[in-house]
Amino acid sequence: MSSEGDLLHVVTAEDISGRRKRLGKSLVWGSALILALVGLLQTADQNGWLAIGFENWRPTLYAYIFWGFCLCASRVIISGEHGKRALFVLPATLFVVSMVVFPLLFGLVIAFSDWNLSSPDGRQFNGLDNVRQMWTDPFYWNALRNMVYYTLAIIVEYAVAFGLALLLNAEIRARKFFRVAFLLPLMLSPVAVSWMIGKSMLENRFGPIARLLRELGVDNPSFFSSPEVARLMIMLMDAWTYIPFMMIMILAGLQAIPKELHEAAEVDGAGPWRRFWEVTFPLMLPVSVTAILIRIIFKLKLADIIINVTSGGPGGATDSVTSFIFREYRDRSNVGYGTLLAMVYLVVIVIALTILMKAADRWMRPRY
Repeated sequence: MSSEGDLLHVVTAEDISGRRKRLGKSLVWGSALILALVGLLQTADQNGWLAIGFENWRPTLYAYIFWGFCLCASRVIISGEHGKRALFVLPATLFVVSMVVFPLLFGLVIAFSDWNLSSPDGRQFNGLDNVRQMWTDPFYWNALRNMVYYTLAIIVEYAVAFGLALLLNAEIRARKFFRVAFLLPLMLSPVAVSWMIGKSMLENRFGPIARLLRELGVDNPSFFSSPEVARLMIMLMDAWTYIPFMMIMILAGLQAIPKELHEAAEVDGAGPWRRFWEVTFPLMLPVSVTAILIRIIFKLKLADIIINVTSGGPGGATDSVTSFIFREYRDRSNVGYGTLLAMVYLVVIVIALTILMKAADRWMRPRY
């Protein structure tokens, strides 16, 4: 039956002529060639290789937008109705590429450049000099080592959060009040926590905790002069802020466990400890792994408390990678070197989280 007059006929790739398909491919590849040419000319002009006179990167942006329109049009020309379905996804994909991929590529260019904002020479390509500087920078490697300590502290935070969740899931008096009270630290920003606790309560001259310790006979109590104690204080403040987050996720998981399972285990003679290890804990593994992974992501961004309380001191003992990179930008105006450190840290985070997620998936996979 002919498709003429058939209002329900769908134009598919089989109904499109070879000439029309060649036209669509020529459209997308031609616009891609224009984008690549404009990008190369823009790069040459920015680096002083050619004197074209581009004032900014708008020509490349316009070429990218033109290529995006041509790509969307070519999908309709080549694939017909299926190409129209792609139009629901392509604009969002192109936007993500422009907001993520292009800044990432620009960051890579900056990472291999000598760009100090206090220098009148501007940005200069310096090859692998930043990599060699990073390799011999003891403060950066110290910050990476600190991140290992900070991340390992999540094990203790998880244990405390699980205990609090079990407590708040039990039938105790004023349970609703305690649930709200334990969530209060999560409602505060890390900056507020750093000033309220680190700069006020733990201040070694006039802070209430230091004054109490003097009354108890401790001479010159100081919480941030020793590297080990200062690092421990940072861990405690960060834990106080984010343990409620893990607690509320675990509490939600506990409330989703059917009570019949515990009742059946109790009938079989299992005590509270055995019911926890054989019923509660195995059922809570998916929630626990999710809470720990999200907490690790938050921990890897730790900077606010360190910047406000210790500024990385004493001697970089409390620095996280993020706070160290921040000080490279703010104090030394070293944009090129700071960007390289951030890129390396991003690669480390992606690799570490990928390994953790694969290990967690394999661990939770049922064994038959």
